[in-house]
Amino acid sequence: MITAENLKLQYTDGTEALKGIDFQINKGELVYITGPSGSGKTSLIKLIMGEEKPTSGQLKVLEHTMKTENPQGIRDLRQKIGPVFQELKLINGRTSLENVMLGMRFLSIPRNQWKIKATEALDKVRLGHKILAKAENLSWGERQRVAIARAITRKPRLILADEPTGNLDVENAVNILNILNSLRDEETTVIITTHATHLIDETAATQLMHIENGLIHLNGGSHS
Repeated sequence: MITAENLKLQYTDGTEALKGIDFQINKGELVYITGPSGSGKTSLIKLIMGEEKPTSGQLKVLEHTMKTENPQGIRDLRQKIGPVFQELKLINGRTSLENVMLGMRFLSIPRNQWKIKATEALDKVRLGHKILAKAENLSWGERQRVAIARAITRKPRLILADEPTGNLDVENAVNILNILNSLRDEETTVIITTHATHLIDETAATQLMHIENGLIHLNGGSHS
């Protein structure tokens, strides 16, 4: 699924974001990546998404070798990833349903299936009662759930959630983490980066990776 060997990333200004990390994430795992701001969490997400290329070392994501992958290969990879980022990119003036459907334009889903699939996804994130609510009238937690619904319509092999509990109170944050936990299955891997270590259900996680100063300092979890 994802393997890294002596993975390094150095930005053009000389900043060493990742200093030679090794890890393996298998199909169907739930992985939490923790660490303070500037530790390297977001840099790792960018590498997995193909937004950055490794400076040295190896990174393979869903059979794609990221250091040498071409632009078409990166596009193919992104079709298999459901991203949930802090910049939700919902369109005000559009309903929850429309926002999820808009995310389906570039997928190989027949247009006559869009509404059905979008409704199913919103039901899955417990937002079926808000499908006709405009984005600007949703709470932040509800907007985050729309973003998750949009991600899962892709039927992704990998769900990548970067700080999905940012700006949320404890109740909503736990709700979001529980929804993300529930999306893991035999075929789908879920990776979540978070500052909120006190909210992590360690019994549900298969791996806990703590990154600090560009290095992995801790690797645990239930390995269920």
